Amino acid sequence: LAPKGIRIPDGFAVTADAYRAFLRYNELEDQIHDILRDLDTHDVSDLMKRTGQVRRLILLGEFPPDMEQEIVEGYHELSRRYHVKTADVAVRSSATAEDLPTASFAGQQETYLNVHGEAMLLESVTKCFASLFTPRATSYRHDMGFDHFQVGLSVGVQKMVRSDLASSGVIFTLDTESGFRD
Repeated sequence: LAPKGIRIPDGFAVTADAYRAFLRYNELEDQIHDILRDLDTHDVSDLMKRTGQVRRLILLGEFPPDMEQEIVEGYHELSRRYHVKTADVAVRSSATAEDLPTASFAGQQETYLNVHGEAMLLESVTKCFASLFTPRATSYRHDMGFDHFQVGLSVGVQKMVRSDLASSGVIFTLDTESGFRD
């Protein structure tokens, strides 16, 4: 979009593969499977309890050292591009199954704004990972027949912009009603 004159804030991504590596590193996959086994999404109290357990497990997880280093290095590089020591960033989740022709997962995961510093960034990325298991997101996947582990989560980290000087939006790379890509 930049060649067309559209200014996009710089950033970097924490990939869905990194999300899966985080789960493996913390040995969470089997625990999450066990917690969600035989889930009845119509039992709201149980849904809240189970998804809360899953989110707590994720929030207590640690990044593999190489992944943490790459995230921190990406953040410092982004800060250097803007000539600041520590940039204010937006930390935005993006599920791998969002905006399919038959299902829309958009807006179900969390975004964190005005994130500043390494510790806050790492915490926000972890919170994005955990947001894949909110009651709403978990219930939607379950009710739509999606395996919880077939949906991954990537995280975009972008420089914050002044809302009085810019705007934001969403772009779709396919027609959301027909699935047509052209």
